[in-house]
Amino acid sequence: MWTIKTFEELTNNELHRIYKERTSVFIVEQDCAYQEVDDSDLTSIHFFKQTDNVFMAYARLIIEPNSTRIGRVLVPKEQRKNGFGQELLTVILSYTDQHYPGLPVNIQAQAYLQNYYAAFGFQSISEIYLEDNIPHIDMVKISLIA
Repeated sequence: MWTIKTFEELTNNELHRIYKERTSVFIVEQDCAYQEVDDSDLTSIHFFKQTDNVFMAYARLIIEPNSTRIGRVLVPKEQRKNGFGQELLTVILSYTDQHYPGLPVNIQAQAYLQNYYAAFGFQSISEIYLEDNIPHIDMVKISLIA
């Protein structure tokens, strides 16, 4: 079951688990030193899946004035290849269509995932560039629902 919550709705344990998983993937696994926890968490909608004490996937949706932005997409290493990333994107895109119809959905994707996101309707809108020494590309999905 997918959980969708604002920052205020998250329990202390949920927030701790989210930060623990994000730090594990984005700081430790990817060997990047940056301010992973930021003020966008406060206004984001948080999507995650866990069963019992097993965390399967997470992302946040940031609502901007004329668009939405998906960020911090992760599937823990031991959960990869189980389809949780696809489920996660399907849930988020369905949510944006329902709650923010007509708004474009932006994502700053790691370049090696460009084709993965393209399968969900995202199109590249930048050249590949380095962000924290990792190749990234900006992508957007234009909603057909208005």
